[in-house]
Order: sequence, then structure tokens, then C-alpha cells
Amino acid sequence: MSVIPDPVPLDRLHFAMPPVHATAEEERVHRKQRLAGALRLFGRFGYEEGVSGHITARDPEYPDCFWVNPFGAPFEEAAAGDLILVNGEGQVLRGGRHVNQAAFTVHAAVHRARPDAVAVAHTHSLHGRALAALGELLDPITQEACAFYQDHALYDAYTGVTVDTEEARRIAVALGAFKAIVLRNHGLLTVGTSVDAAAWWFIALERCAQVQLTARAAGKPVLIDHREAVATREQLGSDLVAWINYQPLWRRISRAEPELLS
Repeated sequence: MSVIPDPVPLDRLHFAMPPVHATAEEERVHRKQRLAGALRLFGRFGYEEGVSGHITARDPEYPDCFWVNPFGAPFEEAAAGDLILVNGEGQVLRGGRHVNQAAFTVHAAVHRARPDAVAVAHTHSLHGRALAALGELLDPITQEACAFYQDHALYDAYTGVTVDTEEARRIAVALGAFKAIVLRNHGLLTVGTSVDAAAWWFIALERCAQVQLTARAAGKPVLIDHREAVATREQLGSDLVAWINYQPLWRRISRAEPELLS
């Protein structure tokens, strides 16, 4: 009879964790590359709608300045070297392209209200807009949806395309300490302590919106009870879990399209 091999010691098993960088410049390069990768993934997933949509990443050296995709540049062509640096007023500090001033106003307000938020993601994704049109939050009907249970908000107003600083402030207040917000008649916005986390929360929220709309169309979804929903959120709702979930997507896009890194 064959002898079953001994288990590999846990300290010899590789498990990826968020990297720690020695300098602000190393961290800047990392954030810009992750931002470019997230934009390309959003483009692949069909989240792009004309010139609408941004992902912003706080600069590690200048915390009141943010890297963002240039106005009108296709998501799927994003590269780290194409990103622009803007200050909190939306003025371009580095780069040769414009920024979408109206949309950036919201990002700036969220970053200002949430110093813990390294990244903010917002696009006009299909199912996110459908959920927003209903003016509803996610119900705890799946394990994935429970990650957002009592950890996302609804901004229950719509005032048109132009966003002024006061409305942006109200959106930031409505978001509070949550990881995500549904902007009524508009779409979704997520935040994270890394670009990876903010991007994963947006992808997950969009997919949960799709599941909820599909389930509602098919019948009456069964809710997960409060206690189990809270317990599941405690297991799955941290930014570390979001970062871990995002790594297969990052590996796929960075290997398939390495030009995004430059």
C-alpha cells in the first residue's frame, strides 16, 4: 500500500498579501499600475459608457492629490504612464489631458471625507444603473451580497449631470463610513483602502445588482436572516478579503496586457 505524503507545513505554503513598499515612489508606481489594470478590466466588463466613469487613486506622497484616467480616453487602452495627477480642485498637476471636472468633484469630496480611502470607483454600469433606477439597496439574498449588508448606502436624490461641490459633499456624507453607495437614477460608487479593494467592491456590487434584478424577475427571493448576514459580512466584507478576491483578475489582465504597466 502506498504511503500518503505528509502534509506540507503551513509556513511553506505561499499566500499573497498586499505588498508593503519602502518608498512613496514605489507605492506610486504600484497604485498607478493597479489603477490602469482596473480601468482595463472595467472596460472589458462593459462598465464604460461614453466618457462617463472614473477610478481615482490617492497619491502616497501628496495625499490631497489623485491619479485618474484622462477625460475621453478608452478604459481598455489605459496605461500607468497615461494617467494624470490632479489636486482636490481638479487642476491637472501632471499629464497633458483634461479631467472630467463634474465627475471628479464627487471623487474629490469622497476622498476628502474619507482619508482612509486610497481609491474611489464610479462608472455607469448596466445593472448598477438598473438598481439605482429603483432607488434600492442590495438585499441579503446571496453570500456575496452579504458583504455589503448594512455596509452600503443610498443617495436618494438626482439633480442632473452637473455636480457642484455642495451636492458632492452630500454624497460623501451619505456614504459615511460605508464601502459603497447607490446613487439614485445614476449608478454605483465604491471605495477601498487599495485600488484592488475599491475595484473588487465595484465589480462585486455590480454583479450582486444583476443577481438581485434577475432573481426578482424570476420570483420572490428568499432573504438571509439578519444574524447570518452580519456573520457573513464579518467574514467576507473586509478590504483584505476584497484585495484577495481581486488578485486573479489582476494576474489575468497584467499577464495578458503587460503594456498597461508602462
